[in-house]
Amino acid sequence: MTHELAVDVRGLKKTFRIGFLRRKVVAVRDSTFTVRRGEIYGLVGPNGAGKTTTIKMMMGLIAPDGGSATIFGKPISDVAARMHVGFLPETPHFYDYLKPDEFLRYFGALYNMPSEVVERRIPQMLELVGLAEAREKQLRKFSKGMLQRIGIAQALLPDSEFVLLDEPQSGLDPMGRKDVRDIIVGLRDRGKTVLFSSHILPDVEQVCDRIAIIVRGTVTREGRLEELVEGGDAAIELTLRASGGALPPGYQVPEGATIGRTPAGDHLLHMPPHMDVNAVVRHALDHGFQLREVHRHRRNLEEIFLAEAAKADAAAREGRLEEDAP
Repeated sequence: MTHELAVDVRGLKKTFRIGFLRRKVVAVRDSTFTVRRGEIYGLVGPNGAGKTTTIKMMMGLIAPDGGSATIFGKPISDVAARMHVGFLPETPHFYDYLKPDEFLRYFGALYNMPSEVVERRIPQMLELVGLAEAREKQLRKFSKGMLQRIGIAQALLPDSEFVLLDEPQSGLDPMGRKDVRDIIVGLRDRGKTVLFSSHILPDVEQVCDRIAIIVRGTVTREGRLEELVEGGDAAIELTLRASGGALPPGYQVPEGATIGRTPAGDHLLHMPPHMDVNAVVRHALDHGFQLREVHRHRRNLEEIFLAEAAKADAAAREGRLEEDAP
């Protein structure tokens, strides 16, 4: 239902003209997805896929060439749509000589927050992002990871209903990435809606309620992680043990399957998903194998991501995608 949606993006498109010859570059072909209230939503894709361009269109930083989008029911062309959004851009730039408190006060004024609320929230935000000990440092002395943390602090400062983070784990070490994951989950626990883009797939898998995959400017898949991973066939592995260790006499590896060895010396038969598992097992048992284990691989987000990228690349080679052209 529309009233349950925090974000509704429909067919956003963006083309840029670059260079002396004004060459056309299609940045976003069809960005379509919905974010429900109170969920964590991940927008994933390779570099140049259109994630940041989509986010900039949502935030009114660039105008779309086509399509539409709303935030809490208000069109993105309306300034009111962004009044209650906390935003971290992909590559934030900060004034070098401000200290964290001064920086957050500045953004508090931009958010039109009462000064007493800003002063109360500043120490809370610095503690939350792990910068309480750096209050007397100028931002020019911050590392890349520390700058990313202060950027997250300003996005969370107004306690917005919707938080939009573009690559929030960029520049962070594993501990910093865990901290950001915990912050994002904490926002959802407080009823906030979070949309973040990332190419760090394990982080997306750990915290997101739903995911959209964007490749070559098009959102190709959307849904819960378990729905995406169940949407395709999974390879199967049989662990087989043979007396003496060698392949039993007369045993033929089924066509299309491959066989290797485990560290324990068992035989590992890898079979594609379309093969008849029961027939393969009977064939192995008839030749003296003992069946030790049957394992069906569950696809992960990386495999889905790579498959979608490969399909888009094939479509581009075949001319089914609009190519960059003069």
